[in-house]
Amino acid sequence: MTAGRPESGQDTTVRAPVGHGSWPSPIDAATAASHDGSPEFVGMVGDEVWWTAPRPAEGGRRALVRRLPDGSEQCPLPAPWNVRSRVIEYGGTPWAGAVVDGSVLIVFAHHPDQRLYGFRPDLPGSEPRPLTPVSPVGGGLRWADLTIDPVRGEVRGVLEEFTGDGPSDVRRVPAAVPLDGSAAGDRGAVRELAADSHRFVTGPRLSPDGTQAVWLAWDHPLMPWDGTELRIAGVTADGGFGPARTLIGGPEESVAQAEWAPDGTLLAATDRTGWWNIHRVDPASGEAVNLCPREEEFAGALWKLGHRWFRPLEHGLIAVLHGVGAPRLGLLDTATGAVTDAPGPWTEWNPTLAATGSRVIGVAASGRTSYEVVELDTVTGRTRVIGNAHHDTVDPAYLPDPVARTFTGPGGREVHAHIYPPRHPDLTADGPAPYAVWVHGGPTSRSPMVLDLEIAYFTSRGIGVAEVNYGGSTGHGRAYRNRLREQWGVVDVEDCAAVAAGLVAEGAADPDRLAIRGGSAGGWTSAAALTTSDTYACGTVIYPILDLLGWSKQGGETHDFESQYLESLIGPVDEVPERYRDRSPVHLSDRISVPFLLLQGLDDVICPPVQCERFLEAVAGRGIPHAYRAFEGESHGFRRLDTMVTCLESELSLYGQVFGFTPAGVPKLELTT
Repeated sequence: MTAGRPESGQDTTVRAPVGHGSWPSPIDAATAASHDGSPEFVGMVGDEVWWTAPRPAEGGRRALVRRLPDGSEQCPLPAPWNVRSRVIEYGGTPWAGAVVDGSVLIVFAHHPDQRLYGFRPDLPGSEPRPLTPVSPVGGGLRWADLTIDPVRGEVRGVLEEFTGDGPSDVRRVPAAVPLDGSAAGDRGAVRELAADSHRFVTGPRLSPDGTQAVWLAWDHPLMPWDGTELRIAGVTADGGFGPARTLIGGPEESVAQAEWAPDGTLLAATDRTGWWNIHRVDPASGEAVNLCPREEEFAGALWKLGHRWFRPLEHGLIAVLHGVGAPRLGLLDTATGAVTDAPGPWTEWNPTLAATGSRVIGVAASGRTSYEVVELDTVTGRTRVIGNAHHDTVDPAYLPDPVARTFTGPGGREVHAHIYPPRHPDLTADGPAPYAVWVHGGPTSRSPMVLDLEIAYFTSRGIGVAEVNYGGSTGHGRAYRNRLREQWGVVDVEDCAAVAAGLVAEGAADPDRLAIRGGSAGGWTSAAALTTSDTYACGTVIYPILDLLGWSKQGGETHDFESQYLESLIGPVDEVPERYRDRSPVHLSDRISVPFLLLQGLDDVICPPVQCERFLEAVAGRGIPHAYRAFEGESHGFRRLDTMVTCLESELSLYGQVFGFTPAGVPKLELTT
């Protein structure tokens, strides 16, 4: 709390009404953008905790952070090293570590060339040295979901290998790379561990006795939250895998994670009950026993290979992330099925758990704190922050107090949302506030209710934010996810409008000052809303999908992982091509009548710039005020500080011009028609 400010409930200041949007705020765009992102891919190296972290001010690279025994943090790989994988474009665990021959060995994927490098941070003069070759074909050799095997002297993971120049000229297999560097110039020294019988795989997990390996696999047109298979194979004398077979899973069963417990028990998170619950799976028969039958999620959507929602511990305990909506950390007793939740103020946990001995490490945040690296001592039951500790960069009185809400959508269906009302310690405004409806990407994903200074950038100026976890989002069971099947552009648009209407009906939001904004799939929903409804006065559309046919398997304008995603979201393109055209904003440009801002990375291979360019051609000359900002060197998800500053200031300027206020200190966004 800031010195001299009364505790909540004690402030007797008489606040003068000031127009929404023009409240002075200490949260400028640079402050908000510099705190974008969170720690990711936590792991243990001996007794040390390591993780990756965003560095917006360093060209948007991902740094590898090490927590030393004295509690201090260091970054052993300086810029320009960028620890980030491009497997399936969204990546996966890009590093692994182990104590080998008495010292720490780190293996990591470097983003620019996607090669694996080995690094000994404790050896004087040590520099990263390549372990894998550069591919002469297509998008290269890429790696993710890594683990080091010191006994065999290799690192295992998923190999993604391009075989041509097209986005779908690609194969993926479990593979191993020698740690001695012999494969750095020799593709033949990379050992493939199993046949490439499936389009997508995760990294293999070896049983404690080293005799069996399991991994997940799936094929087009399925996405991993639709249906996957848990595959098992024996490990041969040379470390390869024998013939593989499927234990559980299928087209309507999503196995999100599989791990071996220390006693050799095979565990898997599967949604065969309609919820991702943890099951004990018999490696011989495939019989699956639900260890904690609950209408809760113990896993989520596998957007990045190596996400971990649970970690087996000693003595029959499993560290789990579980809940409806927001996940929380707990300990599952496999003997009783009881879950004991970890204490602490955190309300959201990311799918990255690490464990050793009695220690469980995760990444957590709350509505008033940013993401921190948190340790749970399973013996004492105590939790503490051990890395990336939250520090108030601005007076907390300027931060919003978010509330989780459930609204009523069409047909009486539930729609989940997080509401961030405007908040300022000294100012109020007369009447309902302008609100921006924020739409998450995916669309099979969800918005967490955490401190986000980009949201506070708007709320501290008098503009409310409503994050909508529309039908199709994760966290509420398979039936809620399946609402979006063949209904993308309908259910998501309706649910966002329902939340906006609910806020208007309550008197919180001004019906004439509503905006919608979103990126990727959220950009699609935003553009679809602007072209099919009159709910919003303006919109911000960020690296969007705008032309379904172009983005479909016929159009070939996206990457391999999502190239057939629309088969479930819209319907089989060969059977309902008219649906692809009729729902696409690029073909509904005559219906847009409000100003919009379009933001795009020019290096984006997931939602390429051609989609924006096609849309702009369609609206040209129609007299609709709009602006297009495209950024060199940015891909899917902006990472550079200067880019994010420009985007925030441009969005605020748009709102000012539409909602009738002049934001102080922000360059005016030039709108063209």
